[in-house]
Amino acid sequence: MTTPQNATPFLIQNRRYIGNKHKLSDWIFENITAHCTGSVFFDAFAGTGVISAEALKHYNKVILNDFLRSNYVSYQAFFNSEDADESFLHSKLAEYAELVPEHLSENYFEEKFAGNFFTQNSAHIIGHIRDDIEKSAQKNSKEYFFLLASLIYSADKVANTVGHYEAFLRTGHTKQEFKFKPINPLNTKNNEVEIYRKDTNELAKSVVCDVAYIDPPYNSRQYSRFYHVLETLTKWDFPKLSGTALKPPPENMSEYSRSSATKTFENLIRNLNVKYIAVSYNNTYKSKSSSSKNKINLETIAEILSKRGETKTFSVPYKHFNAGNTHFDNHKEYLFITEVK
Repeated sequence: MTTPQNATPFLIQNRRYIGNKHKLSDWIFENITAHCTGSVFFDAFAGTGVISAEALKHYNKVILNDFLRSNYVSYQAFFNSEDADESFLHSKLAEYAELVPEHLSENYFEEKFAGNFFTQNSAHIIGHIRDDIEKSAQKNSKEYFFLLASLIYSADKVANTVGHYEAFLRTGHTKQEFKFKPINPLNTKNNEVEIYRKDTNELAKSVVCDVAYIDPPYNSRQYSRFYHVLETLTKWDFPKLSGTALKPPPENMSEYSRSSATKTFENLIRNLNVKYIAVSYNNTYKSKSSSSKNKINLETIAEILSKRGETKTFSVPYKHFNAGNTHFDNHKEYLFITEVK
């Protein structure tokens, strides 16, 4: 898909996202391809989708899943190989690039998020574009997903946060104004891709694959709450917001971020119909920040995996996410690879 002149498109990794594995993807696949065989790859907690994007180079079929609506929209925009109406998209990209806030009507996004997560002008334009996408693009079409994913990426680029929406920065409010830019979809013409937004533990019971890549939440941070602004922008259901972070009523709360994490993880591993299981893990179990502490420790992960087959462990030093309140030295990322019996 081509883009308007001077509009450098967003790549799939150009989002701020906790646990984003883009910088680790080469290392992850060096190990997976060295110890696993097969043609079908299942990215069970796909997040931004960067691991699945890399998997396209190594596997004929890639299956993505995530329970966040904003991520699902991005998958449909980046991975769906259907052709889109480029004339329509070019006209919309040109239209959105020329918007002037003073000429636009008030909208929900401006009312709720101006002066906190975004500047007044940015929130005004973001809300207008979101309204227009809903009115002008056929729901769930390739054009709809492309424009909405482009809006998600463009909004995230100028959000007044440290990389998530648990809170906005109260001092030194960002002066960066919104600029609508398109995403750059992946070439998936030679791959078979399946996209889901389901509970992973339930989906695992029906998926048949060669390699299952597991990268679940590991601490008490609920992703649906950390990215609630982008979820609201995606759903566009105008929820009632509360609290200083302006959150909607809770939904999609993960058991992996609760005390039931070990039991939930064990259930998932037991039900996978797969030849190999690859699990990413970071060692913040002893973090000084309670919200950063892993709900499952490294030894427990290894023990659960060993019940399915021979398990190898790999590690690499890696700087963990830090919003300013978490201090953790000697951080490592781990990758477990299990050959299922």
